[in-house]
Amino acid sequence: MDNSDIDRVNQNIPEPPSPEPAPAEEQPVPDVNALCEEQYVRLEASIHQSTQIRSTERIRAAYEFAREAHGMQLRKDGSPYITHPLAAAVIVAEMGLDEESVMAALLHDVIEDTPVTHEDVARRFGEDVAAIVEGVTKLTKIRYTSKEEEQVENLRKMLLAMARDIRVVLIKMADRLHNMRTMEYQSAPKQLEKSRETMEIYAPIAHRLGMQKIKLELEDLSLLYLDPVGYHEIETALREREEKNAGFMERTEAAIRRRMDEAGITCGVQSRTKDIYSIYRKMFGKSMEFDEIMDIYAFRVIVDDIADCYNVLGCIHELYKPVPGRFKDYIGTPKPNMYQSLHTTVIGTEGIPFEVQIRTWEMHRTAEYGIAAHWKYKDGIQGRGDEEKFAWIRNLLETQEDSDAQDFISNLKVDMFADEVFVFTPHGDVKSLPAGATPIDFAYSIHSAIGNRMTCAKVNGRIVPFSHVLQNGDVVEVITSSTSRGPSRDWLTLVKSSEARNKIRQWFKRERREENIVTGRAAFEAEMRRQAVPLTVLSDERALPRILERISVTALDDMYASIGYGGLSAQKTVNNIKDEMRLIERTAKKQGLNPVWASQDLKNAKAVNGIIVEGIDNCLVKFSHCCMPVPGDEIVGFITRGYGVSIHRTDCKNYASSAERESERDRWIKVRWSPGEEDLYQTSIAISAADRDGLVMDIATVLSSLKVKVDALTARNGPGGTANIYITIRVHDKAELGIAMAKIMNVRNVKEVKRQGT
Repeated sequence: MDNSDIDRVNQNIPEPPSPEPAPAEEQPVPDVNALCEEQYVRLEASIHQSTQIRSTERIRAAYEFAREAHGMQLRKDGSPYITHPLAAAVIVAEMGLDEESVMAALLHDVIEDTPVTHEDVARRFGEDVAAIVEGVTKLTKIRYTSKEEEQVENLRKMLLAMARDIRVVLIKMADRLHNMRTMEYQSAPKQLEKSRETMEIYAPIAHRLGMQKIKLELEDLSLLYLDPVGYHEIETALREREEKNAGFMERTEAAIRRRMDEAGITCGVQSRTKDIYSIYRKMFGKSMEFDEIMDIYAFRVIVDDIADCYNVLGCIHELYKPVPGRFKDYIGTPKPNMYQSLHTTVIGTEGIPFEVQIRTWEMHRTAEYGIAAHWKYKDGIQGRGDEEKFAWIRNLLETQEDSDAQDFISNLKVDMFADEVFVFTPHGDVKSLPAGATPIDFAYSIHSAIGNRMTCAKVNGRIVPFSHVLQNGDVVEVITSSTSRGPSRDWLTLVKSSEARNKIRQWFKRERREENIVTGRAAFEAEMRRQAVPLTVLSDERALPRILERISVTALDDMYASIGYGGLSAQKTVNNIKDEMRLIERTAKKQGLNPVWASQDLKNAKAVNGIIVEGIDNCLVKFSHCCMPVPGDEIVGFITRGYGVSIHRTDCKNYASSAERESERDRWIKVRWSPGEEDLYQTSIAISAADRDGLVMDIATVLSSLKVKVDALTARNGPGGTANIYITIRVHDKAELGIAMAKIMNVRNVKEVKRQGT
């Protein structure tokens, strides 16, 4: 095998057929460049079809520069690395972006992955292109100490990039979309990590930018790796329904076209099946059966002007029976991400429900590509984007400035993903708020001062409580008073929007510092007692500075004040302290020292039933029946009245609900497993399966082969041919239980195996 053959095999390039055997020296050698050239031709076709770009001379130069810079770099599937920037550039071109955007997509990895510098790109292609490439590179270049910190900082960087030049994020979206399309070549852990990140960061941002087409594909691709069983279950159900209702889409589409022709309305009609992730959210989020989802099938009628949208709506309702309560007018009240359309659900002549979306061609382009559809460069106007369109980004960054990582992410999901409710001011202005919003959210959406001075609110002319949930079309009036004492702490539990929550916290931070310190200290010390963390840790001169640095405060009073106004959670603060204590204890142990809080009693504590109750010897210990913990589980103890200490898993539902009740919070104490125990511990598992003959016998055989002792087994038939099986077993620890559950999961027809109490 000569060098050319080796190159061909390494590049995984098929040998082209030859009609006649040629001499060895004349044998054609497959050219990687030819394959790349084929992809570049596809890029040019997308440019000519979707953009206003007239000449591709500079784009060709950027492609050749990137191809040379990446050289022999390969992707995980063995293809030349340049195929990835080419694919990202095709997606960018399909969005209809400008010449600089396509060039930057081709070059988006050269600064990060090759010796090429910012100056090299700027000198060759201009500072504008170089700045975009640099912006894309910075979005993923920094590494962080924790996954949570990395995620929140990536979000912040993404939002900052959007505020400066939206093209940076649009190219990053194209980059991530192609990576998700080729995720099958990555390792399983990487597939899960990238899919979760895509679902939590990229899909919400695509949604907020109105990029519906890209959002839906990102969600479906992520779900494929996050829950492959659920994905394929829905995919199979869709295929079966398609076979059952063969021809339905064609017949309905033809009927709509005929009706529009009769009405003299020029239009385009498209049909589609609902995307898998949307069905998944309804089935598993709202506990709906597949057959209960009414908009599996959907049709789009696209017309030239808004007047025709309402004419089409009338024709559709004449043709098919509308479903009450399933009409939405997003033309009169557009979504914040610029989406406009009429939605109606109707029952077809065959008894099959389906959704009809009616919009203009301009609305359709906006629905598909969002902000990219309105890009100024398409009209040859140079600029950095529309300031008003990105005001929400700056506002979000400002209101989340003091949030910790977990709060920032959870609040962002509300702002990005929450369904909207549209309400009106008394002057007729429309305000968009998250679903479930209250008059408090409305007041703070107008101005901080309005919210801080609010004394009551009227909805549709009637005074309502602050907890009143606003509905679409409500007219809301806020009554204020200059003598108001400011917001109440209770408002934090009533508001839905992160904007209102952060403005309330900011008021308490400024106005009530002394009160915050007292309130926060009480909450902090109560949490320390609940988690059995000694307060003496705060008197350790070595530990205190490290603890304060970890919590990002400079003094204890600042920490108490932050807990008091809601900027910090007492529980998270104590958890951070415990983490720091473990690090200090580890270091001290190596040095032969003991921290001041170390208790010798813990080392001499006696175990009861394999449990050590810290601070209490020889007390009665029993295991809760609600969650049935086994060694290896994270556990906590509850002081019962007259029955000793009840042991629960920390993920037990009863623990979570009880710990929130102030009357029971102090009864939870710290416990731990005694090392070296060999006893068997009772626990229970629940199995969901599709019923079949021999199912229970197969499960019992698996447990028998593992030598797992079974105390009880019950099986019940459920609706739709399902079976629910409950088994009480005895195991040595969590690892042994995990093996048993994994083996049961492999039994044919078993869909889910979970522990009791989860």
